[in-house]
Amino acid sequence: VQLVDSGGVLVQAVGSLRLSCAASGSIGIINHMAWYRQSPGKQRDLVADIISDGSTSYTDSVKSRFTISRDVAKKMAYLQRNSLSPEDTAVYYCNADGFSLRGFKFLSWGQGTQVTVSS
Repeated sequence: VQLVDSGGVLVQAVGSLRLSCAASGSIGIINHMAWYRQSPGKQRDLVADIISDGSTSYTDSVKSRFTISRDVAKKMAYLQRNSLSPEDTAVYYCNADGFSLRGFKFLSWGQGTQVTVSS
């Protein structure tokens, strides 16, 4: 299973941006999709996630600013980010887990997309 995340660019603070994550391969079902981010010199942290019933959760620093969503049929996840600040500058990674068509569990990561927010 491969994940491709995209949408990272240079934006100005207070701007908005949507990241996309596309899953492909021998996918039977995706149970959980998430977005992580990693700033220089820091560990990779969970930003938001969404499970198969549509329930979502967010880290406190992005609540009310970020929205995670998914298109089950297209096997895609999105992260809409509003009111961006320089503190949101990071490489953003998509993550997904589920079961392949042959019933094997998978856990995959996207290659990461750089988002830089200037003040």
